[in-house]
Amino acid sequence: MAEKVLFVANRAEFFFSHRMPIAHAAKERGFEVHVATPRDPYVSNLEDQGLTWHELELDGKSMNPVQEFRTLIHLVQLYRKLKPVLVHHIAFKGVLYGGIAARLAGVPNVVNAFTGLGHLFSANTLKVRFVRWFVLQISRFSFRHPKSRTIFQNPDNIDEFVERGVLNSDQVRLIKGSGVDINTFNPSPEKDGPPIVILASRLVWDKGVSEFVKAARQLRKDGLEARFALVGKSDPLNPNAVPEGKLEAWDEEGTVEWWGFQEDMPSVFANIHVVCLPSYYREGVPKVLIEAAACERPIVTTDMPGCREIVRDGKNGLLVPPQSSEVLAGALEELLTDSERRRSMGKQGRQIVREEFSLEGVVQDTMAVYNELLSGEGPSPRTSWTGWQGSREFLPDPEDSN
Repeated sequence: MAEKVLFVANRAEFFFSHRMPIAHAAKERGFEVHVATPRDPYVSNLEDQGLTWHELELDGKSMNPVQEFRTLIHLVQLYRKLKPVLVHHIAFKGVLYGGIAARLAGVPNVVNAFTGLGHLFSANTLKVRFVRWFVLQISRFSFRHPKSRTIFQNPDNIDEFVERGVLNSDQVRLIKGSGVDINTFNPSPEKDGPPIVILASRLVWDKGVSEFVKAARQLRKDGLEARFALVGKSDPLNPNAVPEGKLEAWDEEGTVEWWGFQEDMPSVFANIHVVCLPSYYREGVPKVLIEAAACERPIVTTDMPGCREIVRDGKNGLLVPPQSSEVLAGALEELLTDSERRRSMGKQGRQIVREEFSLEGVVQDTMAVYNELLSGEGPSPRTSWTGWQGSREFLPDPEDSN
């Protein structure tokens, strides 16, 4: 009987869009692959891919102690029932509770994968600071499984945990983002007509939606001939989501267009000129920015952890300070009025994706972490981390070889 690998994620939709290649790679290596997520419309997609799905009692936004305890007990029971050889936890709450459950249930090998640190590490209210402190105390137990590795998508997030003493440097691995298939996300010539800039993301305020709209208003007021669009959907379960009514009002006003959720993002990139993400959220590495670079579209984003991983300021995009609509408007104007610069930046962006963010590389690096745990192999030089006071070992910047 094949050994089991179990993935634990907070949404089937996210797993399907960001982690299916890793699940397929595990199947190809002979594992029986299981996935535990809350129920949503994408569960059928997972089952159609030959994965065994288990319903998970997990509310990503809940603060109810009774519900949280039920989630923990449910995970312990699931682990004891399935007896997986390895559990791969994805996103913060899955990592936190899954790590505790794995230790209690005696799971032999654990991979924890952060997609970003989110609102908990970007906000600084008294309530958030207390919750952050409490979570970090629990994390000291959760993350110290004797045979575990924790994957981060950017060096800043590694430092956050190593400096605080939550993780040792030998436990962490760096894998930059979820990867992009560069054969699917191909470059295409810019279309004629007024240039279009999009913000494509989950439409929550922390992604800089308000700053984007203010910048669009300013540029339109200044007479710039361009179009501005939001691509994505509101999330009624997220208290920080932009209300759908607000998105509709902006669209009717004409300041920005709201295109809604788009399945075919390569076609979207083919019809636009600049991609913007003015996030002040603690990202991993935003997948939309990697996709944009792969399609040779220049990027305007904030100088924040995760966002700055994909952008070399002035080469494949522009970095701006967070929560500054005035500076954002200036950066957008620079690119919207200079087609030659956009093309030059786009070409450099695709090269960066080839070198550091390809889907093939991400899958290989993740399988290398599995091998390290299951076979006792040493860490891959692409993913190893020598500590926040030491060197960061990952693929060199292409500029370093010049």
